[in-house]
Amino acid sequence: MHILFLSHYFPPEVNAPASRTYEHARRWAQEAGVKVTVVTNHPNHPNGVLYPGYVNRGLTREFMDGIEIYRVKTYLAANAGFARRILNYLAFMVMAVLVSIPLPKPGVVAATSPQFFCALAGYLVSCLKGCPFVFELRDLWPESIIAVGAMRPGFFTRLLERLELFLYRRARLIIALTDAFKENLVQRGIPPDKIQVIKNGVDLAFFSPREAPAKLREETGAHGKFVAAYIGTVGLAHAVEQIVAVAERLRNNQDLLFMIVGEGAQKAAIEKLVAHKALQNVKVLPGVSKDRVRDYYALSDVNLVTLKKADLFRAVIPSKIFEIMAMARPMLFTVNGECRQIIDAAGSGIFVEPENVEQMAAALTDLCRRRGALKTMALNGRRFVEQHFSRDGLARRYLELLRQVQGPRKAVPGTSTGAEL
Repeated sequence: MHILFLSHYFPPEVNAPASRTYEHARRWAQEAGVKVTVVTNHPNHPNGVLYPGYVNRGLTREFMDGIEIYRVKTYLAANAGFARRILNYLAFMVMAVLVSIPLPKPGVVAATSPQFFCALAGYLVSCLKGCPFVFELRDLWPESIIAVGAMRPGFFTRLLERLELFLYRRARLIIALTDAFKENLVQRGIPPDKIQVIKNGVDLAFFSPREAPAKLREETGAHGKFVAAYIGTVGLAHAVEQIVAVAERLRNNQDLLFMIVGEGAQKAAIEKLVAHKALQNVKVLPGVSKDRVRDYYALSDVNLVTLKKADLFRAVIPSKIFEIMAMARPMLFTVNGECRQIIDAAGSGIFVEPENVEQMAAALTDLCRRRGALKTMALNGRRFVEQHFSRDGLARRYLELLRQVQGPRKAVPGTSTGAEL
């Protein structure tokens, strides 16, 4: 079997699409008789700056853990600013199609969102190769970019919605990351028998409980502090400014230290906000590699998982919740809906209303005093992902579906994969 997978992001980039694609692809490549080829960009996310050792040339070929990788030249753009990002997406779409033409015919072509130009490239390649197209649906785009205010409803968003529905209908199989995504598509007329749910998961061997390095505690000023950390993308959707507002409210609590670790469209604005308010209890730190992020998880007494208040985000499950649980760390989170169902079932976190500064401040103050409860939540989370969200089992299920898609056109049997809630 040969799987050709198109992904806008791939390691050494460390965002959720890159990690998911890599974690599945390397497991598939280890299976007998399975070849995996990934077409992606030269790594530059989120700042639009190439990673050390990479050159934005026309095409490079490399191998990583048995995966054949083709990296294409693209228009470099930071993860900020709508027009330049669209140019970045379109450049990848064109280059991905051109590069795929001379490649050997695969058994299946898969492409992952959140931006649908990558999925469109996958569909076009599948037509040129005469093989099934699988659409991995990571986000309801353009709904999500409207929800965060990056675009207003209008002609262009209507055009994107038509493209979205076109791709859903043309896909032989849709792999949705949440049950809510599947429900959304079914309500819009997509046959349920072509949609399977494979949620995110975690590499339990890589993300496991550990002590934070003493040197990191010293460097960050965390020694003797209760650390509340936001680790991840500092983007339009993530309501990180509300964390800063909580820190301002609790600035007189000498035991509490806030950390914001990551990059994204709102990073500069958050740094300015912290400086403007002269908050000594907030550390805004650069994004770190996948290896080092484990040290920051370990350093945290509680991890903050936040999104803006929008109905759309009830359908979202941030992938980092599984990493946090695997690291045996508790959460204070503001993501309602399916995400809340998972964390509540695990008993690994405390929910507060999105963008409710007063409620979050009160919850953090309470958690500072309840170290025993935090330990219980931490152990609960690790146990829960071991039972339900191991990346090994999810990758096997995904591969089974891809194998079935290679055959004659028919409904793909199976059920949702993820926690039994």
